[in-house]
Amino acid sequence: MKQILPPLILLSALLHLSCTPNRQKSDSTVAAGRSQTTYCNPIDIDYTYMSHYRAERDVSYRSGADPAVVNFRGKYYMFVTRSHGYWVSEDMGNWKFIRPQSWYFSGSNAPAAAVRGDKILAYGDPSGRGPIIETDNPELGDWKTNYAVLNPPGGIQDPNIFVDTDGRVYLYEESSNRWPIRGVEIDPENYYIPKGEQVDLFRLDPDNHGWERFGQDHRSDVAPFIEGPWMVKHNDTYYLMYGAPGTQWNVYADGVYTSDNPLGPFTYAPYNPVSYKPGGFLNGSGHGSAVMDNHGNHWHFSTMAISVNYKFERRIGMYPAGFEENGQMYVNTAYGDYPHYLPDVEVEDHKHRFTGWMLLSKNKPVKSNSVLTGVKRNVADEHEKGYMPEQEAADYGIEKINDENIRTLWVAESNSDTLWFEMDLGRSMTLRAFQLNYQDFNANIFGKPDTLRQQFVIETSVDGSTWQTTIDFSENNKDRPHAYIELEEPVEGRYIRFTNKYFPNRYLAIGEFRVFGNGNGEKLAAPASLRVERQTDTRNADISWEPVADAMGYVLYWGIEPDKLNNSVMIYDQTAYELRALNKGVEYHFAIEAFNENGISPQTIPEN
Repeated sequence: MKQILPPLILLSALLHLSCTPNRQKSDSTVAAGRSQTTYCNPIDIDYTYMSHYRAERDVSYRSGADPAVVNFRGKYYMFVTRSHGYWVSEDMGNWKFIRPQSWYFSGSNAPAAAVRGDKILAYGDPSGRGPIIETDNPELGDWKTNYAVLNPPGGIQDPNIFVDTDGRVYLYEESSNRWPIRGVEIDPENYYIPKGEQVDLFRLDPDNHGWERFGQDHRSDVAPFIEGPWMVKHNDTYYLMYGAPGTQWNVYADGVYTSDNPLGPFTYAPYNPVSYKPGGFLNGSGHGSAVMDNHGNHWHFSTMAISVNYKFERRIGMYPAGFEENGQMYVNTAYGDYPHYLPDVEVEDHKHRFTGWMLLSKNKPVKSNSVLTGVKRNVADEHEKGYMPEQEAADYGIEKINDENIRTLWVAESNSDTLWFEMDLGRSMTLRAFQLNYQDFNANIFGKPDTLRQQFVIETSVDGSTWQTTIDFSENNKDRPHAYIELEEPVEGRYIRFTNKYFPNRYLAIGEFRVFGNGNGEKLAAPASLRVERQTDTRNADISWEPVADAMGYVLYWGIEPDKLNNSVMIYDQTAYELRALNKGVEYHFAIEAFNENGISPQTIPEN
């Protein structure tokens, strides 16, 4: 791997001058607007505030979901549900929002996008019966339509446009717990109207595919949803991805069927799900898209769930993806919300882009000068058991800021520039990056105003007496709801202070403040006695292991070949796990490793 040390970031609350007599400003202070070589999920874009529920519930929340990402002339364009436009990036790290000259899909769910020749095609009419539009200048956004309306029976939901290597074009669609994924060839020389009848391709089979069951941890008997098709062609095989079982759950995932023909018949991949992230800081990796970068590597963009203000409160994740030598498709979500290297950074193995920067901040002592009490959170009235807000009552203490749960949050009594918090890591550690995840608490913002920004300062200290400014975002003029900042050089520090300078909502609310780097302590031993027992219902397995001293958590891996354990789950604070995502009739291999601030242990395989 090319050795690159991206900038370090530590969040420190800036106290008043009277409280910080030994403040120093470092020459290497990180300011807003600098490019980075790493990223951290959820990706930090200016997510749109949803406006379509205001009249009914007056609940303000950001959301971004169902990403369709394409590579056009070496730049990446990302189309997202109900976003009033789309984003462009040259490196997948810095994304710029585009308000196009003409745009038909501001209220659409899951717009489709594809590249054909010298144009981008898009589809996402809210009615499910609109035209395909196109442009050869997406940064200007002069989209044009031929006004030929696609109008299959039942309309079009969650569309995907696929342009084959022979120039033929196909449309796939569906979002339902009743209907299957469907496909049809469309005619690019005749206004993209269908050529022949739409074909039913496949539907969910939760009786045999454990991961397709609905609900939190697959524990609901409600009929699951199949949605979000996305076609990828690799060599001579067609990989048709699909999302299931429901966008609001921690187990939202993508599976894949394969065929030698774009309209099938398709065969279920026994290694499914292909993109799965049920544990860790932010869950879910379903309804996504796969795109090839400028170096020939694949990436998977997908939907992650918060689902607190409203069940469709979501974010976007990005993961290394690709194909094994035997054609098996993979999406690597292991340590998927820790820092990873961006596409332009050369690594030995694209599948493993994790930087090795560990989480330093989980459950460390933290204090602040303000906590809101006596105010209940406004939420939409359609919550279902399993993703109800953890804080129905007024419980917004500062300890919520580093519990590795984005659904819990610290809320201050105001949004003033006097607000601060301070964290003690327990000993001096090497700091490399910070992530500040703002949240919406009783917000009153709707749509996409251009005035949103977050301004703050972070200081760090080794001894709690002499402080240096490590991050200065006091003049930031960009909307950074998930501000991820890597430091230009590593910083040694034990104490971190954050001071708010400006926040656009009534209450300063932070869902999680995360610090990454290395604790420089003893390495962990491998977990002992990994035991795996398939239940009578072989979609489920009971898995347990012996605790490892000083472990923060564990990552469990599984797959259908011992050298391709491509599915994983991050597990905190427990040494047993019920895995409910297996396929009947398929044999599996397993491994587990422990991790903490100091790194990752060797792996252990089952005894039996």
